[in-house]
Amino acid sequence: MTDKPQKGAWRYAVPLALFIVLGGFLFAGLQLNPTVIESPLIGKAAPEFSLPNLHDMGTQVGTRDFGDRFVLLNVWATWCVECRREHSYLMQLADSGVPIYGIDWKDDTNAALQWLQVLGDPYAATGVDQVGDVAIDYGVYGAPETFLIGPDGKILRKRIGVMTPTIWETEFLPAIESARSGG
Repeated sequence: MTDKPQKGAWRYAVPLALFIVLGGFLFAGLQLNPTVIESPLIGKAAPEFSLPNLHDMGTQVGTRDFGDRFVLLNVWATWCVECRREHSYLMQLADSGVPIYGIDWKDDTNAALQWLQVLGDPYAATGVDQVGDVAIDYGVYGAPETFLIGPDGKILRKRIGVMTPTIWETEFLPAIESARSGG
């Protein structure tokens, strides 16, 4: 008579334990906000760039145009549904005096010009990033994305997704006030 180890209980316990652990990770992931992805660029100098100007391809638009003031850098495209959704609020911000620079990302230049003609142009200037190199330097995941850049050239905030009044008031304005007060 040989004694064989009893495998019955362990045969079910190990897969059940793995299923519970995996389920816990998946449940935790559901609680995360996909628009909140902290950029490793926060607090660092904005990557320098110079792109062809959408309105005059013979001239350049880039970080040198930002000056020593707070500016928004908005990555957009005409193929981006959410970009259209945020456009009217960007117009409001620009009308209130917020300097906004655009990066037209991997887009048709003629479509972009028509878009701005029809919907209005909130941008102080727009650079054309056909290849997407500047977007890569900024760690862009998709359009729209908006960066708040301080007078010292450092990135203070990044927003993935639509800019809204609530986001402006709860995330961007406090970052501006904090930077002004030296915090």
